[in-house]
Amino acid sequence: MGRVSQAQAQENRRRVVETASRLLREQGTQVSVADLMKAAGMTHGGFYKQFASKEALVDEATAFAFAELARHHLDGLARHTGQREAARKAAIDTYLSVEHRDDAAGGCPAAALATDIARNAGNDEARRTYTEGVADFAEFLTPEDTDGAGNAEGITRLCTMVGALVLARATKGSPLSEEILTTVHTALTAADQDTESNQAGS
Repeated sequence: MGRVSQAQAQENRRRVVETASRLLREQGTQVSVADLMKAAGMTHGGFYKQFASKEALVDEATAFAFAELARHHLDGLARHTGQREAARKAAIDTYLSVEHRDDAAGGCPAAALATDIARNAGNDEARRTYTEGVADFAEFLTPEDTDGAGNAEGITRLCTMVGALVLARATKGSPLSEEILTTVHTALTAADQDTESNQAGS
């Protein structure tokens, strides 16, 4: 059998990383290399030709997932003609939805990977990648007019949203699950309306 071309090798690597980003969000970092490669339609033996270790793949897959999240935010900005607050509100609507709750594989890596990243102390690269992704997400959620408060509002929104999503997924199948989503959405929406009213009155 002939050697794989450089272009095909790059495509194979991209497919493995994309597949891993979905499986890791859905099943956690305990998923085996064999299962990851099988899901990508490739043999287990080809893994170490592409990656130095499973930890290296986890890092790349984490980066891929956060890049995907960032693209969603950019798409939201484009749909709302650059109006950042409108794009943020739309992102919150999507985030605290039943559809997002039910799509862990394609959903937010901040929520899906938090526990695994926290427990996997030996993978410093993945932890740094995760931290950068969380910081960027918090920045996206931060209103323009923060009165010198930095990212405090964005961090608060992010923690509230991630916590709600994690709990909604853990309680899926009970009425509490959807109640968590709707209650937190209502609270964030009310807080935003109060902020807008205060700014209009000042």
